[in-house]
Amino acid sequence: MIEVKIKKEFPGFSLDVDFKSANEILGLLGASGSGKSLTLKCIAGLVKPDSGRIVLNGRVLFDSEKNINLRPQDRKVGYLFQDYALFPNMTLKENVLVGIREKISKEEKDLLAENILKEFDLVNHKDHYIYELSGGQRQRAALARIIVNKPEILLLDEPLSALDDFLRWQIEISLKEIITKHKLPAILVSHSRDEVYRLCDSISVIKDGKSEEKMSTLDLFARPKTLAAALISGCKNYSHIEKIGDDLVYASDWGIDLKVKDLKDQDILGIRSHSLEIITSQEENSFKIEKYMEIDDVFESVVIVHSPKNSSKFGKIRISLAKEKWAALKTEENLYVKIRPEKIMLLNT
Repeated sequence: MIEVKIKKEFPGFSLDVDFKSANEILGLLGASGSGKSLTLKCIAGLVKPDSGRIVLNGRVLFDSEKNINLRPQDRKVGYLFQDYALFPNMTLKENVLVGIREKISKEEKDLLAENILKEFDLVNHKDHYIYELSGGQRQRAALARIIVNKPEILLLDEPLSALDDFLRWQIEISLKEIITKHKLPAILVSHSRDEVYRLCDSISVIKDGKSEEKMSTLDLFARPKTLAAALISGCKNYSHIEKIGDDLVYASDWGIDLKVKDLKDQDILGIRSHSLEIITSQEENSFKIEKYMEIDDVFESVVIVHSPKNSSKFGKIRISLAKEKWAALKTEENLYVKIRPEKIMLLNT
């Protein structure tokens, strides 16, 4: 179990994060510069918070009131940097050896390094220098150097961001297997919603330095509670709303009335592009398409529709649908956008 509740002030930026995580992969999801990597550095002891506490499995790593601030090497935290931080002038085995912190003999260290390299399928490359390894081998090498020290938690700082799509997919699978095999709780920092969705059990969105409530990954994507969570999870369509009935709102950026479900005090709605429908006759919660632009994407068609009120930056609505379906629909004389109430996400800004 890790408990993090810290604050850190910088000129023009404030970090304020509060979350707990146990026996899972927690994703910190947010835009670049939101404070995700800074949070990991505070946990690892590379940056000292101004106030708060960090507790790992009952051990206090940092407590501003009690003046506790353990050194990074005493925290039992494994930190995987974006560039893996391997030493280019050392062989693979030397990189692992230099990372071993146990006070044991040279022979014992050598055996420990050999065993971890065998486990990570790297022993045949032990005498290679880092530049001679593939991207996947470098990542496994960095993880081997971390795991040989038996960390209590693994911190992953956008470890896949610099890789091409094919290599990222391969390494993502390898990373998941290693974490699962070693039963390591982990915190993954990423700005990629797809990466976080596939790897993480739960997510905390960080916006402008402040963490939002932790949610299960499935819940966050299905039922986000805030605009920030909806946007970072891929929602492309949203509008401010005004309540005009128990289950009726006016979408002020789109100029339409919409029936909704579970309306409380939310002030904005969102709907994913795949949740919208294009139909050929007027129905409830629909409006006629007067103007649109189509984009031929790799595996689908994207239709950008002008809403009845197209006067704000939110006035265009994006719809994604199968190419075959759009090819059949676009020849029709009249087309309408259908917005089902159960697909609408009611959000707070």
